[in-house]
Amino acid sequence: MIPAFEPAIGLGNCHLQTLFPRYHRPKPWIKTQRQWLATPDGDRLALHTPAPLQNDPHRPIVLILHGLEGSVESPYVQGLMQALVAKRFQVAVMHFRGCGGIPNLLPRAYHSGDTGDARWLAGHLRAHFPASLLMAVGYSLGGNVLLKWLGEDGTGSPLSAAVSVSAPLDLHLSSRRMDTGFSKVYQKHLLTSLRESLGRKAKDPALAAAMPPLGNARYFENFRTFDHHFTAPLHGFRGVDDYYTRASSRPYLASVTQPTLLIHAMDDPFVCPNAVPTPSDVSGAVTLKLSKRGGHVGFVAGSLWRPEYWLEQAIPAFLMAHRNSAVDFPVSFP
Repeated sequence: MIPAFEPAIGLGNCHLQTLFPRYHRPKPWIKTQRQWLATPDGDRLALHTPAPLQNDPHRPIVLILHGLEGSVESPYVQGLMQALVAKRFQVAVMHFRGCGGIPNLLPRAYHSGDTGDARWLAGHLRAHFPASLLMAVGYSLGGNVLLKWLGEDGTGSPLSAAVSVSAPLDLHLSSRRMDTGFSKVYQKHLLTSLRESLGRKAKDPALAAAMPPLGNARYFENFRTFDHHFTAPLHGFRGVDDYYTRASSRPYLASVTQPTLLIHAMDDPFVCPNAVPTPSDVSGAVTLKLSKRGGHVGFVAGSLWRPEYWLEQAIPAFLMAHRNSAVDFPVSFP
């Protein structure tokens, strides 16, 4: 039985919860090897693994999907890798296109509803390691992608179990939430990172010609303007509202059929509370684990002096409950 999340003494504020892990664990400590995979459309995906994957029926493969502008070096990915390896899971971290400091090859990037790459990679893993169960964990943007993917595939999903953490769920509401109060600080940081990523891509004249001009500062005022001028046109959407509607994961939650844990804090500074689903919004396969506090991909327990990363206990426990597809090992979430 996993206890309910209680914020660390001295870290009750949602912004402290969000920022503390970034600065408490600032450097990557799990070494991985990178493999480039050629995608069907002529691009490439980076797959990072702490050890070579094996076709082992006793060791499921957990595919990790990072958040916006994240990578295998993100502290939350590093911590989960360490926790999963300790429980004898195999781990594979997918970099979304252009993440990790290396531009992708096509005049496109990635977005919150881009389920195609994760689905294709899952098929690649299933083909090469058919004896190993395949599970997935997604954080923030990656969590939204994961939930939408699960809902789209329904009973055809290749995943045996999944966990989503701090997904935006409704992009219309989340974009407005990010443009208010202190959340604007996070928004500015992420938009600066996105601009730098696009700048690396624009060094290729052929790619730059297909992209909106990076010199227009107005395009980077907030997520809504960025998504309207960059995300939507680069990925075939009619505009920002079309993108937000079609890419939001909340409408897909009722169609999820695989055991899925949805973790979310009601004080998440990235997500409007109105976006958080209720039990009537999700299928019976989805377990909602909602807490009043925890911030965005935070969930730091213990104390300021001895922090404990609750996600690194809760996520492996849920996945272990479903690591044997023939036997149900129940786990309790009060």
